[in-house]
Amino acid sequence: MAETFAEFMCRRDRAALAYTRGDAGPVDALTSSTGPVSFFGPDGSSITGATAVKAAFAAGAARFLPEGSSRLEILQMEATGDVGYWSGIQHADVHMHSKDTPVPMDLRITELFRRQDGEWKLVHRHADMLKAQGGD
Repeated sequence: MAETFAEFMCRRDRAALAYTRGDAGPVDALTSSTGPVSFFGPDGSSITGATAVKAAFAAGAARFLPEGSSRLEILQMEATGDVGYWSGIQHADVHMHSKDTPVPMDLRITELFRRQDGEWKLVHRHADMLKAQGGD
């Protein structure tokens, strides 16, 4: 039986956790190797092409130590036919080689997926820092 998009998103959440612990392998496995692939990074970068995007993901994960945490807060999620997406917030605390204390990262995320050979594959990720909400 084919994996539903909701089941896939559970794997996506686990891949995000592995990433914040320095392991880009699960995210790499979920990322398309063919067709258009793009990444708008939290540093303002715009990267295109599967090879370049996967390299950027690997370089990003390499900055993190194994003690990180991550949780995806899904605000919207939908899949129709061979296209799916989710948008929301990734709440993470990462431990970095260059820092003595954990670094909190709350990212606004939009990801697009395409079903390829029966599997969901990431074809676009847009991530930027969530700005703190001010109060009176």
